Amino acid sequence: MEEACEISNRIAPEHLEVSSQDPHRWEPMLRHAGAIFLGAFTSESLGDYCAGPNHVLPTSGTARFSSPLGVYDFQKRSSLIEVSSKGAQTLGQIASVLAHGEGLQAHARAAEMRMQKDAP
Repeated sequence: MEEACEISNRIAPEHLEVSSQDPHRWEPMLRHAGAIFLGAFTSESLGDYCAGPNHVLPTSGTARFSSPLGVYDFQKRSSLIEVSSKGAQTLGQIASVLAHGEGLQAHARAAEMRMQKDAP
C-alpha cells in the first residue's frame, strides 16, 4: 500500500478510491489527487453526484499543483503585506539579492532604499 500511495502521488489522479479496511491509515500519504474516496462503500459516483464535493477536478496529473474548483476560484482576494523598519532591514537584503539575480535593478533599489530609512 505504501508503494501504491507513492505511485498515486506520481500519477496525481483526478479520482482516487482507497478501498481498504483502514483507508484513514493511507490518507495522510496521499498528497496529489483531485478527489479521494475513502473506504469500500465510498464510490466515485457518490462523490460526484451526492456527497457534496465539486465535480470539476484537476485532470491529466494536474492535481500535483492544482485543486478542485472551489469558492476561492470565484472570489477576488488581495494579499496584505506590512513590514516594520526592522523587518525591512532583514528582508530588504534578501529581496535585493533576489531582484539583482533576476536582473530587476529597480526592484532591488526599492528594497535597498527602505533599508536606509528610519521609519517612525
